[in-house]
Amino acid sequence: MDNQEFYRGTWAEVDLDAIEQNVKSFKKYVSNEVSVMAVVKANGYGHGAVAVAQKALRAGAEYLAVAILDEAIALREAGIEAPILVLGWVPPIYAEVAARNGITLTVFQEKWLEEAASILGKTLLNIHLKIDTGMGRLGIKEEDEAKQLIECLATHSSFYVEGFYTHFATADEPGNPFIEIQIDKFEKLASFLKENGLQPKWVHLGNSAGSIRVPKRIGNLIRLGISMYGLSPSQEMKSIQPFKLNAAFRLYSQVVHVKKMMAGEPISYGSTYHTSEGEWIGTIPIGYADGWIRKLSDAYVLVNGERAPIVGRICMDQFMVRLPSKIEVGTKVTLIGKEGSEEITIDDIAERLETINYEIPCMIGPRVPRLFKEYGEKKGVMNTILKK
Repeated sequence: MDNQEFYRGTWAEVDLDAIEQNVKSFKKYVSNEVSVMAVVKANGYGHGAVAVAQKALRAGAEYLAVAILDEAIALREAGIEAPILVLGWVPPIYAEVAARNGITLTVFQEKWLEEAASILGKTLLNIHLKIDTGMGRLGIKEEDEAKQLIECLATHSSFYVEGFYTHFATADEPGNPFIEIQIDKFEKLASFLKENGLQPKWVHLGNSAGSIRVPKRIGNLIRLGISMYGLSPSQEMKSIQPFKLNAAFRLYSQVVHVKKMMAGEPISYGSTYHTSEGEWIGTIPIGYADGWIRKLSDAYVLVNGERAPIVGRICMDQFMVRLPSKIEVGTKVTLIGKEGSEEITIDDIAERLETINYEIPCMIGPRVPRLFKEYGEKKGVMNTILKK
């Protein structure tokens, strides 16, 4: 842990070179006319929004996307000048804040336009119109709604319609034909908008899964989210991935206490585990307050390349493991990552928790510092950058 600037024995490592390679792989896979929008919402899916955004832009991404205005402002405050789209709904009273910071907003409501226009005055705001083609979340559904928006936009000079987009609901299910229905709905409504005078610079349909499945039918911009971080959009997508994805996230801690136990001694809250004679127990300083939730109490970690099962209930800040043998305090522990011939992947944790891989890095909280790693100019030398 070179250049350490934190004070606990738990940290995550983010391989920025993996981010770069994943962006470049997608750029090579899709048409030359298609650009990349790097999705860095939720603190870059738990990887660190600023560092990931900077690396993605250097790798060739042209646009960034976040979920809320606060995330976009944070990127601007970090000195990032690239275009940023907020994918979620932003209260119209903050339209001027977005415009002042050069941030593009998602729009799909006539009332929103009216309220925002009264605040913006002569200030120009970039917007992307969201079309709901079957996600049922946000967006324009019918031509009547689109017509109202067109009429409203025609009466106000405060808006520049820079893009149209939609979001696929089942793109990560290769056997599900619903993606075709969504594409058809989008094309019809987008054509109606264009016929009535709106000519967007950007048209984007494809998330990571959609960009893999239908790379020639996703407009001229892809929204690269989960796969930018080296994770497949679903288990079913793995068999059709056209190139290797490089996982960027690893999670480590260390053993801070080791004790030899007698038979029948209880471990942790509720005394749910009792030791065997001569068993070695190690304490690891990470717990459910860091996102390593209690449901993982039947999981294991890697210590010196061997599996060490978690025993007893995971506490708020610590948990205990059954060690393969006596080890030294300070020994590194791998919670996500590879050690010797053993590996624990994010997909392994997601399967154990009966959820999707997206959720795992997102749930590792801000108490866990991120160490960003990338190769320097001298090949083989790693630079370590800490971002809290």
